[in-house]
Amino acid sequence: MLLTFVTPRARSNSRTHSGTRPRISRHRKAALLASAVSVCLLAAAAPPEPLGVGDRLFPYLGNPGYDVASYDLSFTYPGSNDKPLQAVTTIDAWTTADLDRINLDFAHGTVQSVEVDGHPAGFTSAGEDLVVTPDHPLSEGNWTRITVKHTSDPVASRGQDGGWVRTSDGLAMANQADAAHLVFPCNDHPSDKAMFTFHVTAPNDYTVVANGLPAGADRVGRTTTWTYRTQHPMATELAQVSIGRSAVVRREGPEGLPVRDVVPAAARKALAPWLAKTPDQIAWMESKVGKFPFETYGVLMAQASTGFELETQTLSLFEKNLFTDAAYPKWYVESIMVHELSHQWFGDSVSPRTWSDVWLNEGHATWYEELYAEETAHEPMVERMKAAYGSSDRWREAGGPPARPKAPAPGQKISIFRPNVYDGAALVLYALRQEIGRPAFERLERLWVREHRDSTATTADFVKLASTIAGRDLSGFLKAWLYGEKTPPMPGHPDWKQLSPAEAGASEGSKGAHKAGLAGLQGAHKAGTAGSRGAR
Repeated sequence: MLLTFVTPRARSNSRTHSGTRPRISRHRKAALLASAVSVCLLAAAAPPEPLGVGDRLFPYLGNPGYDVASYDLSFTYPGSNDKPLQAVTTIDAWTTADLDRINLDFAHGTVQSVEVDGHPAGFTSAGEDLVVTPDHPLSEGNWTRITVKHTSDPVASRGQDGGWVRTSDGLAMANQADAAHLVFPCNDHPSDKAMFTFHVTAPNDYTVVANGLPAGADRVGRTTTWTYRTQHPMATELAQVSIGRSAVVRREGPEGLPVRDVVPAAARKALAPWLAKTPDQIAWMESKVGKFPFETYGVLMAQASTGFELETQTLSLFEKNLFTDAAYPKWYVESIMVHELSHQWFGDSVSPRTWSDVWLNEGHATWYEELYAEETAHEPMVERMKAAYGSSDRWREAGGPPARPKAPAPGQKISIFRPNVYDGAALVLYALRQEIGRPAFERLERLWVREHRDSTATTADFVKLASTIAGRDLSGFLKAWLYGEKTPPMPGHPDWKQLSPAEAGASEGSKGAHKAGLAGLQGAHKAGTAGSRGAR
């Protein structure tokens, strides 16, 4: 995600709609049990309470007791982005515990009814949870279907860190890190990935695009219902629906990959040169880490002031202004495109098991953004790495080390996206490449995305795989880089040192807006003189 001012191995489950029960990883079981061991939750006499899966940064995010296999989301857009959408959310899930109640994450909508397995169920709110009481207890290991009729309110998301984004001509979604439940009821944690189907009904003069591939557009009278389905499991924070007066530009990527970009219809011609860059960027990423992991890709250029770019799965969200504002150098815009593209591998296909693992998303995306700028625009990565090194101790003090970021500030959920998980995390990868050598590092990157494809992974998984590739235990080396309060010496660069705030400011200022050495180019609260864009 880019923020702006002018992201034996245990896999999470691949899920199908068949009757075969997917395997639940021991890591997932442990997370569920850790937060569920308040099995007083099963006592119907106890008052409803908000629950969570025990995430260190978001304690009430996600819910124990079930594992979602699929979401079927239906939205009816009224033709105005300041009115609630009528919606139906259907969740198919496996129960992983005996349940008298089911907690779903949901806020900013009015619930009209709930059914569990086709029977009416009771419901109430507790914090930002929708607490559902079925007409009979649910046993562990059973398949269950929860259907919620509700509204989804774009206006209620104003002033929030995400959810519905109101564009000049409609809506889009920005659900990172914990905002999907502002749009639809869900298990809103990246550890529980699932398949998605979207049905969106809108007036005929609107175009709807969502994650995955189109599965029909049925026109009835003055409205059209658009259907999209994912072919790979997805975290809730990566869901995307675009509703607007848009043009869909189609082309082929490497090996016939369908590429579809969504742009304001009136700006299609002006944006065409930028859209044409995507196939070559995909080919460049494939040369580094292997085949594109999903069924399609494209960019969504929204007419909105979001303050960020965002890697929603198969359809990355960008502010249109990024491509039309002459203040942004061409190489810089292209590198941001690659930042969000690289998230399709790092963050979307391989998702963080907890939000403390978000450095695996953002560090890698920043790494490939910088490498692309180096290889295509002659902006040396080493300059930006040296500048990041000089600021690293201050970033660690302010935001925590890369793999243990400080909790979000009150009321500012996305404040976990600080410099330490962007350039600070890319610096860890640079140190690792220096330590084990380029060939071993490149093998590690390819194997990482291949082994954890369509799954989730942790920092410990990365350390273990790096040690295997290197042929020696790297846990001590990486522990210092990932968790240390102070930045370790950089292998191969004994002259690199930490800079005082005054020195860092002078160094960054001397490079100017067009230098990749600006350590503050990316990150949640960083500002560069080129317009101060950042990334999730």
